[in-house]
Amino acid sequence: MPDFQVADQDGNIVSSKDLTGKKTIIYFYPQDNTSGCTAEACNLRDNYDSLTSKGYNVIGVSKDSSASHRRFADKHELPFTLLADTSTEMLQAFGAWGEKKMYGKTVMGTIRRTFIFNEDGILERIIEKVDTKNHASQILKTEA
Repeated sequence: MPDFQVADQDGNIVSSKDLTGKKTIIYFYPQDNTSGCTAEACNLRDNYDSLTSKGYNVIGVSKDSSASHRRFADKHELPFTLLADTSTEMLQAFGAWGEKKMYGKTVMGTIRRTFIFNEDGILERIIEKVDTKNHASQILKTEA
């Protein structure tokens, strides 16, 4: 897992070292309170018990601020951590920041991707084609 130190929705610093010893899902999404990102977050929320029963720690990351994340988490009752990578350093380290097409134009932005790590911080799987409405089932399919 790439090294990082990023503030969560409450302004607390979370680092990659804090995740050692936990199976971790880190999902990158473009923006709080947009339709696809809300569908993805709510799907993970609705399946949170299934994910945690498999030992997963769930973390969402976007370049939105901690305050935006707090409002998003409160509005949708999200039980997991949201990290505010306002500098995009974490996004870049994970390869989740780059060129993408929006409305026919090429722009720099967050690439929706999910990374699944084992307890030792070893990458087990990347989900590059995220189904925002059924994302938890995509993740749980990786369980052997």
